[in-house]
Amino acid sequence: MKKATTILVFLICTLAIGCNKSHQINGSSLKTVNRSVNAIKEKLPLDQRIEFEVSFWTLRDEIRNNKEFLNEIDGKTPEQLIAKGKELFEKRKAGGNKEYEQYGNWDQMIAQYTQERIDQNRKKTPDARDKSNPHRVDYKMQSM
Repeated sequence: MKKATTILVFLICTLAIGCNKSHQINGSSLKTVNRSVNAIKEKLPLDQRIEFEVSFWTLRDEIRNNKEFLNEIDGKTPEQLIAKGKELFEKRKAGGNKEYEQYGNWDQMIAQYTQERIDQNRKKTPDARDKSNPHRVDYKMQSM
């Protein structure tokens, strides 16, 4: 009975430790980074998702060396990554980067990216082929 209790406590602790990093980026390799970023991104609300994506790719653009990038991003939470993205935005804007001069601040840039994403997902005009050709599939059924 004591062994079973000890094993149960050990398994629960192991499970808790393993689940604890579900909201952190796993930086052991580029493949695991992509996997964990996609999993985290799916759990975030839409407004934070775009900030997270922009911050991730800004940091990736800043650090080209894979090993340095993996070390920098390992264990980061979405909030930490977004804070790093804001910091890089301010640094680049102060450095006179042409891409960032058009934005007054981080929130304005994110609002524009959000609007662009909404516009991309919205269909402007329906395709004429959809109107002229009804969606119908006829099969010729033959006996075997």
